[in-house]
Amino acid sequence: MKWTDTLEIAISLSEAHADVDPTRINFVDLMRWVIALPGFSDDEKHCGERILEAIQQAWIDEIS
Repeated sequence: MKWTDTLEIAISLSEAHADVDPTRINFVDLMRWVIALPGFSDDEKHCGERILEAIQQAWIDEIS
């Protein structure tokens, strides 16, 4: 998985953190959780606020 795989990341996050409200997570924690996902293999330097926003929105959409 890479940073641009926002939907795949969102699905993995919703499974790994089912008890978390994605509207309440800060970007520092979100970035750490993405990096910790099994199968994630991208450089954290390639991550930015826009990517994290896209992941967060995809996660919100996934659980809605």
